[in-house]
Amino acid sequence: MAAPRRDTRGIVDATELFSRVHFRRREPAPPLRPYLEHYWLIDWDLPQPYASHVVPHPSVNIVFQKYAGQDPFSEVAGIGLDLFTQKLEGRGRVCGIQFRPGGFRPFAPERPVTSLTGQRIRLPEVLPGSTGAIEAVLTPDDEEARVAALDAFLLSLNPRPDPQADLAMTLVDQIRGDRTIRQVGDFAHAQGMTVRSLQRLFAAYVGVGPKWIILRYRIHEALEQAETSHPVDWAGLAADLGYADQAHLVRDFTSTVGVPPSAYARGVR
Repeated sequence: MAAPRRDTRGIVDATELFSRVHFRRREPAPPLRPYLEHYWLIDWDLPQPYASHVVPHPSVNIVFQKYAGQDPFSEVAGIGLDLFTQKLEGRGRVCGIQFRPGGFRPFAPERPVTSLTGQRIRLPEVLPGSTGAIEAVLTPDDEEARVAALDAFLLSLNPRPDPQADLAMTLVDQIRGDRTIRQVGDFAHAQGMTVRSLQRLFAAYVGVGPKWIILRYRIHEALEQAETSHPVDWAGLAADLGYADQAHLVRDFTSTVGVPPSAYARGVR
């Protein structure tokens, strides 16, 4: 696995978020890297409330959270199908674990990942015996101690090697990295699989279907382009991303983010 990625894909108005919170990504211990994208750590101390917005990745997250006026808690966040909004105020801290798409199942092998999709479930309900990790992860002010606590927590779960999980992770990586993958039927055929077998694999190990992932990565790229300082050729980008025309890109972007891409870009600038 490479070092944690540095892009802002999925974060709505990343510049504004980073001006208000201390956000960073950290790499997990080597035995965990086949399963994880990265850890993500956020600390804030805000004089006024602020709402952050994220277009979720096709990833399961485990999130340890401490908000002003609340007891600390942890939860498993399945793949979010809609725009995720979180209000931040006062002082707080979040330590998250982002799994690779397909990478969570080895830690909970009895649970199809589709059962988590669209859900936020308290961690002990999914991984019994994990309550002690909350204090270990959230209490230290030292960042290295928090990362070490996350490593220790995950390693204690003893993830089981699973060739099907490996296959799911590999296939999602191909979709993420190859713009020419646009049709599920063509992609399944190229892998020597039927569409139905590909869909079953993704339901059990990823949590959403391959078509949803293709569309979501398109929106992530469009969102990142909209955040740049230069004008965007939306018709050209739509063609590059495999849309039939600009109108289809505008429709998907608007339904996901809440505003058309051109209006979003103007607002960010």
